Amino acid sequence: MTIEEFKSEVMPVKNKLYRFALRLLGDSEDARDTVQEMLLRLWTKRDKLNEYRSIEAYAMTMTRNYCLDKLKSPASRKETFDETKEMPDLKTPYAKTEMADTIATIRKAMELLPEQQRMVIHLRDIEGSDFDEIAEVTGMSLNNIRVSLSRARKTIRDTLIKIQNYEFSKN
Repeated sequence: MTIEEFKSEVMPVKNKLYRFALRLLGDSEDARDTVQEMLLRLWTKRDKLNEYRSIEAYAMTMTRNYCLDKLKSPASRKETFDETKEMPDLKTPYAKTEMADTIATIRKAMELLPEQQRMVIHLRDIEGSDFDEIAEVTGMSLNNIRVSLSRARKTIRDTLIKIQNYEFSKN
């Protein structure tokens, strides 16, 4: 694989790898370091990349495994999360606060999900990956992916409804 081929086939995946690593690690610096490490590893394996059906799925799998290894190490016991996405342009301060609260609640609900469900919902709903890509990255069957995704969405929905009902019952 030449430099031009690497740039055209691997580099467009960089942002997706970053978002995925950020979701798994919860730290923007660690996510950037992870992406750099993955790009370096992909570059050293550039001659063998043509053997893979999807370089993107291979890179996502490498990133997932690297992040999981990093999370298992005792040195990575941080509990922080940087807000990297901008809020949509909302008209009133009330609407902005309400949206920020909802996003925070969804994030907390996602953090409480089992790791498999958290990974599947991130890949499907945030990254927009299709089921075949998710299957390649996670090693799960399509049925298991659908079940995990459904359960994750239901858990988050139930959490939001529970909080909303509690807030309305206080008024």
